[in-house]
Amino acid sequence: MSLEIEHYCPSCEEQHSFYQTASTLVQLGEKTKWRCPECGYGFVKIGDIESDAQTA
Repeated sequence: MSLEIEHYCPSCEEQHSFYQTASTLVQLGEKTKWRCPECGYGFVKIGDIESDAQTA
């Protein structure tokens, strides 16, 4: 998996390259944490589920 993804940032209100800040394996799949370098906004993904799915 890449350490960088393009994602919409609701704080900046535009697309940015988010950087992976952590990763671990949980029962539901791989849990990854992503952070926007511009404002610090972050979200979590577990497998295909995102914590900010309403803005993705």
